[in-house]
Amino acid sequence: MSNASFHPPPSITLPDEVVACLQNARFLHLATSHHNVPHISLMNYTYLPQTPYHPHPIIIMTTPPPTSSQKTANLLSNPRVSLLVHDWVSHRPPTLSQEGRAPSPTRGGTGERSSLASLLMGINTAALSRISATINGTARLVDAGSDEETWLKKQHLENNTFCDSAFSSSPEQAGGLWLGQHRQGQRQLEDEDGDGGRGTYIEGQEVRVVVVRIRDGRVADWKGGVRDWCLVGGEEEDAGMVNGT
Repeated sequence: MSNASFHPPPSITLPDEVVACLQNARFLHLATSHHNVPHISLMNYTYLPQTPYHPHPIIIMTTPPPTSSQKTANLLSNPRVSLLVHDWVSHRPPTLSQEGRAPSPTRGGTGERSSLASLLMGINTAALSRISATINGTARLVDAGSDEETWLKKQHLENNTFCDSAFSSSPEQAGGLWLGQHRQGQRQLEDEDGDGGRGTYIEGQEVRVVVVRIRDGRVADWKGGVRDWCLVGGEEEDAGMVNGT
């Protein structure tokens, strides 16, 4: 049985583990809906505890215009969103008892995983698989061409331009080694594909900046523990949020 608190006392700050997760993860899942039909998207994002335009914690994303994006159309009709971010290693290791499972696709080389790579992957999984955080809030499309949009897009672009370090900044040294190698592979994909999609999904002329005002959420750890949290005033903008349409 979980130890969830269904009526947590409001706080003026996010839980430390949620902040750490938002600072370390590269992607999040964005859930939107329209007429009770859910839609989930994998998103680049930027977390900021406050900005010159927002005194409260926000999450920045960019999205194509509503004519070419289901999630953007959903945001315009229903600004309530839910986000999922986690620090779990997403690659599924081989299942010893399962036969006939299709192998994961590889890029170059078909040899078996070395014992060192398997060891590092196991250490990394144990070290980094700690929590997942569900975040609820309200989304707003920032006015196109505004100073706010220019400022937020700049922060978002800088946050999604990754360095060339081969090692993770994670304090777990062994896990960080494998994670660094994993990120090297991601950078290789970006190098081969151009800018990793930043030119299309962040810098493109047609993209719109989305700001999510964080309201409340839940933290779940790998042991099954669950804890709810909410921000002071997080519900105030929920009822009156509009998207300028």
